[in-house]
Amino acid sequence: MTTGRLVDLSHVVEHGTITYKGLPAPVICDYLSREESRALYAEGTEFHIGRIDMVANTGTYIDTPFHRYADGTDLSGLALEALAGVPGTLVDATGVTGRAIGPSLFGRHEIRGRAVLVRTGWDRHWGSDSYFEGHPFLTRDAAEYLRDQGATLVGIDSHNIDDNSGGERPVHTVLLGAGIQIVEHMTGLEQLPPTGFRFYAVPPKIRGMGTFPVRAHAAID
Repeated sequence: MTTGRLVDLSHVVEHGTITYKGLPAPVICDYLSREESRALYAEGTEFHIGRIDMVANTGTYIDTPFHRYADGTDLSGLALEALAGVPGTLVDATGVTGRAIGPSLFGRHEIRGRAVLVRTGWDRHWGSDSYFEGHPFLTRDAAEYLRDQGATLVGIDSHNIDDNSGGERPVHTVLLGAGIQIVEHMTGLEQLPPTGFRFYAVPPKIRGMGTFPVRAHAAID
């Protein structure tokens, strides 16, 4: 791999994208079209102003503690040091039997102070009905191990970092409770080496919101 190469780890968000069944797809449209703008500017000058209406859990997005906890840090309170240029560790879970990913998979990896990205390969189903059913997920024990080992951020290329077949969300509870951000619905993790890269997932600085899409990417050292 070429030193310094940037690797895009985000899905495209477009009009009609479904990230979760039951949540509305984004509506992307013109607020001011190029044709309409011609009446506002000098001849030969035109602009486009777009408009988007979407829920925060759309595409590849980050979860902050406020997503789970009313008194948790929201998007506006995140430290850039925890989101930009974070040393990364890639954990390959594609060979795991079954859906549950436990703590044993992480034992041989460097965790402390790192963005730990879990590759499941589930992103291959993005855009199909298969994406929403039977996805791989982390167990509570795995989340507790990552917390105790000092992970800065945990990302996954699956539909949810938790098993969403029931109402509990132990991984969100453990990680966000410890101030460890979560990035879900990633893609392209197969392009990364096990280590030797830095991870970026910076959202807008919005007060009172706990999740938002990010242009997640990595810079390979």
